[in-house]
Amino acid sequence: MAPIATLLLLGVSSPAFAAGTVAGTNIENTATASYDGPGGEVQIDSNTVTIVVDELLDVTVTSADPGDVATQPGAEDQVLTFTVTNTGNGTEKYALTPDVVRGGDDFDPALVSVVIDTNGNGVYDAGIDEVYAAGTNDPELAPDETVTVFVISDIPATPADGDRAEVNLAAEAETGTGTPGTSFDGQGDGGGDAVVGTTGADDDDSGFFLIQDASVALTKSASIADPFGGDSAVPGSVITYTLVATVTGSGTLTGLAVSDPIPADTSYNSESITLEGISLTDSSADADAGSFDGSAIAVELGDIPGGQTRTVTFQVTID
Repeated sequence: MAPIATLLLLGVSSPAFAAGTVAGTNIENTATASYDGPGGEVQIDSNTVTIVVDELLDVTVTSADPGDVATQPGAEDQVLTFTVTNTGNGTEKYALTPDVVRGGDDFDPALVSVVIDTNGNGVYDAGIDEVYAAGTNDPELAPDETVTVFVISDIPATPADGDRAEVNLAAEAETGTGTPGTSFDGQGDGGGDAVVGTTGADDDDSGFFLIQDASVALTKSASIADPFGGDSAVPGSVITYTLVATVTGSGTLTGLAVSDPIPADTSYNSESITLEGISLTDSSADADAGSFDGSAIAVELGDIPGGQTRTVTFQVTID
């Protein structure tokens, strides 16, 4: 029988990551030839071919906020949240670049700082999370590792209700960037080359601030009922004052309250305060929103969103 030779391929496997096999992994392959010899099967190994997996340089940046972040004119230390993920196959450092001056939006925030989520809880903790300094503490990420980054800004006093501001964060691999396929000889993690992946080894994304401002207008009116069934302002006439607080804008006014002093030459009619037609007590010690301190009425309206009104009434009698 003529000798029959077969080839056997032997290799090693590596864990799978987003960009495939980890950079620096040796892919080794040895072939074996076998044939029938006089004393039985004979095997002969080929030389081993070793290929070092190059580093693929890739990164993704994503805004982590579910939508526009609501803020108000003049607000300080406002936070936008981003995630930076190493989608390459080697450990890589990334330089971060924020940009708060973007064309096409309504206003520009003032950049305060970029902060690395040191404790990994996804929430900005002032004084705990580490302020980023380019070239000093650039985040170093293993394959598939993600870090949360906060861009902290102050809001100017000038924006109007409904205005938006765009804030961008970019990350780029420190080994190098460029068109996909660009190679940096011998600079890859593990000793191979570093090759730019589909992202160009840099990426960016934007988050947005939305001004949700609110303001209040307070109007006051009076109606008179005299002792004779008319509306003359004579001693003994009862004056009913009506206060209407109208909140406008897309935001919410917090802790809104109204007060009104009792006019001279009148006497307050006890327990006459109403809010939205519901009677309130004069005592400040109980749970309702109204009070009278002997010289003025007060009503705590609470947090009122834009587009709503609150109506307060009270009565005095002309002395």
